Amino acid sequence: MASGTLNSLFTLWSFTYLIVLIAHFSIRKVLFEPYTLNYGWWVYLLGIPAVIISILMFRGGMTWSFAVGGVLCLAFSAFGYYADYVLGTPWRSPVYLPILVPYVLLYLGTIMFYWFPLALIDHGLWYAYAVLFAVSTYLNITSH
Repeated sequence: MASGTLNSLFTLWSFTYLIVLIAHFSIRKVLFEPYTLNYGWWVYLLGIPAVIISILMFRGGMTWSFAVGGVLCLAFSAFGYYADYVLGTPWRSPVYLPILVPYVLLYLGTIMFYWFPLALIDHGLWYAYAVLFAVSTYLNITSH
């Protein structure tokens, strides 16, 4: 794939991932218990296309920063699914640090490696992502 195509794919995926999270946090804000327990797991499935896109970035010769986000997303998805649905540990309230710390680090790492490489493509994309990140962070924090 040409670098222009890879740039477009990366941009499309980065924004798609964050917009899906915004939708997820918005629904969770209103319907936390029934939604999260029954349907929240589907967000973790996004780790699969994320890592596929990372492989395409790597094989396409993009710098490493374009490939890391998908790998972190897969790790975040696997860890989040395990913590939330396999263990079923209520780690958010009360706060259970052995789960909270790696969960937050993997989540933020994923977001940062989708956000920061956008500046290498276009600074306007970086600023647009910053606005959406602020929205998603607000919704994420207030939906618990």
